[in-house]
Amino acid sequence: MNVESRERDVYYMGLALTEARKAFNAGEIPVGAVVVDSEGGIIAAASNEKERLNDPTAHAELTAIRQAAARSAGGWRLSGMTLYVTKEPCVMCAGAIVNARVSRVVYGCADVKGGAADSLYSLCSDERLNHRAEVTQGVLEMECAGLLREFFIELRRGCRAV
Repeated sequence: MNVESRERDVYYMGLALTEARKAFNAGEIPVGAVVVDSEGGIIAAASNEKERLNDPTAHAELTAIRQAAARSAGGWRLSGMTLYVTKEPCVMCAGAIVNARVSRVVYGCADVKGGAADSLYSLCSDERLNHRAEVTQGVLEMECAGLLREFFIELRRGCRAV
């Protein structure tokens, strides 16, 4: 990866981290997502809202994909777009990424217990599926993992409820 691409990824992951901090402050698991078009325009930004909405599908990735599909000239097909997300997508989110035709996924930290982009499964790049997304991992990994770690430490101490 060239320096310009890396800097771009760091910039947009920083925006996804801003969304994750919003979730953290709202008592949600701190995951944030941003969808960017091929020109670098921000099409959507979202954070986890499962608890607030009482909706198991209100993951940051799905909310951002829904917003992007509603705002995209191409409709639900998000070809040419990149999804930045602070934590590796789960199976549900990876399925939505494939179905929405997202071209690229960039995530911060791995999810060794439920990750479906690399850790447990490679759904986003599975050649058996009708669409594949390029996957880049580890962008601002320490910051993304640190925010999640802090959230769960507070949760275990009883400082936070979910």
